[in-house]
Amino acid sequence: MAALDAIDDPVFMHDKEFRILRANRAYQQRTGLPFKGFIGRPYYEVFPKAPGPLPGCLHALEGSADGEEEEVITEDHTYRSRAFPVHDLQGAYLYSVHTMEDVTERKHMENRLRENWELLLAFIAHSPIYTFIKEVVPAESKVLAASENYVDMIGIPGHEMTGKTMTELFPAEFAEKMTADDWRTVSSNEVLNLDEELNGRSYLTIKFPIPLGGRTYLAGYTIDVTERKQHEAALQRTNRALLTISAGNQALIYSTAEGSLLQEMCKVAVEFGNYRLAWIGFARDDDDKTIAQMAQYGSEEGWPNPSPLTWNEERHESCPAGLAILRGSPKIVQDILNDPDLESWHENARLYGYASCIALPLMDGSRAFGALVLFDEKVNVFDASEIQLLGEMADDLAFGILTLRVKAAHREHEQRLQSNMLKTVEAIASIVEMRDPYTSGHQRRVAELAEAIAKKMGMSEEEGLAIRLAGIVHDLGKIKIPAEILSKPGRLNEMEYNFIKMHPQAGYEILKEIDFSWPIAQMVHQHHERMDGSGYPLGIKGDEFLPGSRILAVADVMEAMSSHRPYRPGLGIEAALEELQNGRGTHFDTQVVDACTALFREDGYELPQ
Repeated sequence: MAALDAIDDPVFMHDKEFRILRANRAYQQRTGLPFKGFIGRPYYEVFPKAPGPLPGCLHALEGSADGEEEEVITEDHTYRSRAFPVHDLQGAYLYSVHTMEDVTERKHMENRLRENWELLLAFIAHSPIYTFIKEVVPAESKVLAASENYVDMIGIPGHEMTGKTMTELFPAEFAEKMTADDWRTVSSNEVLNLDEELNGRSYLTIKFPIPLGGRTYLAGYTIDVTERKQHEAALQRTNRALLTISAGNQALIYSTAEGSLLQEMCKVAVEFGNYRLAWIGFARDDDDKTIAQMAQYGSEEGWPNPSPLTWNEERHESCPAGLAILRGSPKIVQDILNDPDLESWHENARLYGYASCIALPLMDGSRAFGALVLFDEKVNVFDASEIQLLGEMADDLAFGILTLRVKAAHREHEQRLQSNMLKTVEAIASIVEMRDPYTSGHQRRVAELAEAIAKKMGMSEEEGLAIRLAGIVHDLGKIKIPAEILSKPGRLNEMEYNFIKMHPQAGYEILKEIDFSWPIAQMVHQHHERMDGSGYPLGIKGDEFLPGSRILAVADVMEAMSSHRPYRPGLGIEAALEELQNGRGTHFDTQVVDACTALFREDGYELPQ
């Protein structure tokens, strides 16, 4: 019995009538009776209580094999019961040893694991982004669980993907690459970030290994970034046009001779806009209606259009510059090699790498007197936004030419360029509002309030304009934030908030190469900094960041708190002013807070609608 008493689980022996012969201390404690209170009694009257013997005991008694393992549930415990028959040398039954292994905690753990697994599967199935778990071996990856929304990507819902390999789910070449990436992830034991293209869509996939129990798994998620990629490509195209306009404006302002202006504008287009070739021609009123080439810059390898340059009504089809002059509107050729009207160009285009072009008329009132022509080495690069901006650049160039010719209105010229710059900046800022409709008008209202604060503080008109420009684009960096985060109606989690905190740096990267003549990019970079150094992304403080940035910080908080958001109503002017007062001197510049407060409480300033 000493050996039995050493066992923590109940153990007892019974005869053919299931009467208890012996039991260990654990069994006695479980019954709550002294040994003499149950020895000789059928165990099912004592513990575990039942209408009769357990089926496993009966089976053990009927045959020579051990009894079947079975689960016994009492009021507060779960046991794994099993009876072992003991026979004498002649095979006659002597008694059975009955064990009652307490598996209560194990059952609880199994239940918790099952619930956790079911919760994990539910989380994956209903995930708003493509989510997956796989088992990985060198030759293949097999799906263990996937989100239901895969039906949108490959036409197969997540529950039907379970157990399938990549080859069974994806096109062969894509599946081969995906399997190789899966193995690279688990073999390197590192997180893998992948840019993927499938069925004309762009995806960002993040995979990470899960070593478990000697087997190799990985999990991850995929985000459809097609829209973001398109916006980024559009932004890049718009940005190069903006860079060209900015540099061109400098040339327009400082040029004093027409010839040098034309050559500088062609140079600007190639060096700042990365166009392959730029040339400018003037329409001549001779018998052949020729176009005289006045300036050229770019590839010196060869000329793209061997046909005559003319704006003759009968011969203009093979000359985009002539068509732009005749119509007074841009002529865009998105794919030179597939344009039948430019068949005479095809050999040179292939030889020298000209894939697309745009011819922009230079207008004098309703009449075109010339054209600016830009070539690119890629097809389909000129979108509506870039065409509009380049059209504005051509208009500015035409205006500059005419201004130089009449040697007058230089100040008007400068003001017009400044106005066009403001419109261009506003056009760029509108890209953010198209992706973030919840805060539509926020940048404009911040810009106007910031300019009013600057004026209240006695800053010059030029300084106020610079601060206004910075305000118009202060959230431009949000173009790189996933749309699902920008449009989320509820409170952001930590990861999403960290994405949002990237936008000042992103805005700075977009704007830093543009010569605004004012530190616009730096003000955008610093508009979330605080006087005590608690801001982001630089953590600078006090006089380390620009006065314009301090004004933007106050205007940004004032507008954000006062305005309505989908996840909360506007808190009102007084609540916003109180927040600024609470941070006066610590978070916000004292003079700026005082000027903003006076603007609303003394001057009756109201935020624009």
